[in-house]
Amino acid sequence: MNMYAKELLEQLKKEKLLSKENLVYLIDHREEVREEAAKTARTLGDRYYGKSIYPRGLVEFTNYCRNNCYYCGIRAGNRNVKRYRLSKEEILQACENGYEIGYRSFVLQGGEDPYFHIDRMEEIVAAIHERYPECAITLSIGELNREQYQRLFDAGANRYLLRHETADEKHYRMLHPDSMSLAYRKQCLYDLKEIGYAVGTGFMVGSPFQTTEHIAKDLLFIKKLDPQMVGIGPFVPHHDTRFKDEPAGTVELTVFLLSLIRIMKPNVLLPATTALGTIDPEGREKGILAGANVMMPNLSPVMVRKNYELYDNKICTGEEAAESKKTQSERMKAIGYYLDFCRGDYKEDEIEPERSTNGH
Repeated sequence: MNMYAKELLEQLKKEKLLSKENLVYLIDHREEVREEAAKTARTLGDRYYGKSIYPRGLVEFTNYCRNNCYYCGIRAGNRNVKRYRLSKEEILQACENGYEIGYRSFVLQGGEDPYFHIDRMEEIVAAIHERYPECAITLSIGELNREQYQRLFDAGANRYLLRHETADEKHYRMLHPDSMSLAYRKQCLYDLKEIGYAVGTGFMVGSPFQTTEHIAKDLLFIKKLDPQMVGIGPFVPHHDTRFKDEPAGTVELTVFLLSLIRIMKPNVLLPATTALGTIDPEGREKGILAGANVMMPNLSPVMVRKNYELYDNKICTGEEAAESKKTQSERMKAIGYYLDFCRGDYKEDEIEPERSTNGH
């Protein structure tokens, strides 16, 4: 029995932070503390959000991208992708379909597509906000400048997802072309926070060349940034990338890291990602039982879902689709949770731990 790993978990519970070296040790010796970490994470998540799992209706509106990230199936250099763009009307119809089902939170996600320049995106966001003023609008459209982020915020967007993917400069260079900059990506995240967005970041688990030290750096960057949301998922290779033969990340490590993130930041909004469900049919349930409390079912038109293929075998029809509300509700109920179709806003204030009443 590894008592030091247990001591480190106890320290993390109390202080919500460990040194990089201690995080590395805890992750490398996670077998002893996995169940305790998951139990603690669930308790903390329940304290803030109860048994609610918040679905976000995902609209993948373009698979064009100007970037060439080496791991991504829709990167600019992949000529085998069947490209598509949804029109403004198609995006609004997807939101309407979701609204009728019960969604009050929409996520617009796409590659960094020059066609959707700032004027066009501003118009789309404003139209959604005008039609559904009570709904949350999340954008996940990559790196923009501060003025552009401000314009989209003013148009009605209130959340932004921008995964940093890796917080280590050398590792970042192994995954991205020279035209991209980790420093700039981090600056985008700080700009978004200062403007007033609820910000989400995150990283791939098990990406090529990743070490435990890289993961520890990711956790420390997340702690420093203090985002409202953190999205992590296992790396899944795509057949048209240089990493096609690399092994996928594991559910086991991903769900343990979900638990650590929940313990480090108890009020965070934490998705059980599609990638988890892709490599394990029960992956998202495992994520929720480890501390996650958000899901992102797909609202995109069925005809384009298969073309937004960031990685191989992405689940995009059937139970993954947003329409299958009944099936998803039953799956959540089976593990003691329920789908809560409200906006699912971030709980800003930290809640004091419950105190013992043993005669004190």
